[in-house]
Amino acid sequence: MEFDVIVIGAGPGGYPAAIRAAQLGAKTALIEREWLGGTCLNCGCIPTKTLIAGAEVYQKILHADAFGINVGTPTIDYPAMKKRKDGVVETLKGGIGSLLKAHGVTVFEGTGSFRDAHTVAVKAADGSTKPITGKNIIIATGSTSTVPGFIPKHERIVESRAFLELEQLPKSLLVLGGGYIGCELACMAAGLGVKVTIVELLADVLMLLDKDIRQVVKKNMKDALGMTLLTGAPMANIAATDKGVTAIAGDQKLEADMLLVAIGRSPVTDGLNLEAAGVKTNERGYIAVDELSRTNVPGIYCIGDVSGRMQLAHAATSQAVYAVEHALKDEEKIEEVVIPGVIFTSPEVALVGITEAEAQEQGLQVTTGKFYFRSMGKALASNETEGFAKIIADKETDRILGAQCAGPHATDLISEMVIAVREELTVEELGRTVHAHPTFAEVWMEAAHALHKACIHAPPAK
Repeated sequence: MEFDVIVIGAGPGGYPAAIRAAQLGAKTALIEREWLGGTCLNCGCIPTKTLIAGAEVYQKILHADAFGINVGTPTIDYPAMKKRKDGVVETLKGGIGSLLKAHGVTVFEGTGSFRDAHTVAVKAADGSTKPITGKNIIIATGSTSTVPGFIPKHERIVESRAFLELEQLPKSLLVLGGGYIGCELACMAAGLGVKVTIVELLADVLMLLDKDIRQVVKKNMKDALGMTLLTGAPMANIAATDKGVTAIAGDQKLEADMLLVAIGRSPVTDGLNLEAAGVKTNERGYIAVDELSRTNVPGIYCIGDVSGRMQLAHAATSQAVYAVEHALKDEEKIEEVVIPGVIFTSPEVALVGITEAEAQEQGLQVTTGKFYFRSMGKALASNETEGFAKIIADKETDRILGAQCAGPHATDLISEMVIAVREELTVEELGRTVHAHPTFAEVWMEAAHALHKACIHAPPAK
């Protein structure tokens, strides 16, 4: 069977690539060995955020008296929460299947393996193999949780995928890794009453954020959710029995019902037989690509996590569109580089562009403006007053270089600043843009005014 485009992997990079190729009139094949939607939909972004949404509802009910509402003592039915999570996943997965069918994409269930630079053999679950050929091939096989060899294998030691499949949460949980995956799942569990301890080898959790933004999240983790954060020391002497897990971190002895390992992701290239196509990988095992997602072999592209670039679903989707359009339209448009990051901790965190710490490291002259949610009418009305928003701008040109936010709805609010950074707006232009009142989005207008020391709703800067 011959195709114009073959896509290997149906995650947030793969299935959009297949749909975009079909929109451009290409005869398209999509190969997936496990599930439509990939890790993001099935055991990553969507199930995590569905459970986090449940934890947030529970926390709001616990504090409903702040609104003059008395609801008694709420209880958690975690199996029902998991059932709802599974339902959300199945609904979205069915939607992807319908979209692929509507666009005429041929879906093959099985593992794709190169025979040469234009031929892929699809091995089905029953062992049968079907070769297909394509003028262009896009690799979008994603990544998987990294579990180092020193971690014992035991049912009480899980990575994120297995954790999301639990029918009941443990009463206590150790989390190895203070990155965004570990912190999101830790906040979800703690929000549902689990006693959580995070152990991070680096000096702090969420190191991709500026220190002042991190402090907002850490304070809430410790004070509101009762979490313990241990940083700057490795977790060692890990042991698991049917009764629980023990370990040490520095001089701390640790004990819990379960250990969640969340220390990174590794590229999924097993079974691809890249050597047959001549596709090269780098020293870390990721497939090497250029700024147009091209591998070293003409006609073969690679997008998403397996390329070793930003491991974000929305980055993979963007790369997919650019790769397909380059392959079919021969348009050498450079991929988007302004990519937001969103972290669904409690409170939420989001960022885009350069951080203040990165600016200092690069010797850039920048100015910053902050505004706190506690000074906003909508935040007070909603009883969501934690955190602040920050703008980082070039001191000479006033151009917005980056933004970060820790607080209510930060993951939604950041989109405005993605446009601001991408379109090279100045702080003055943003500040002069009228924002509806009362809304959370006003925080950016106020932060812009604060940078210029012209903020109406803040005392004079000292």
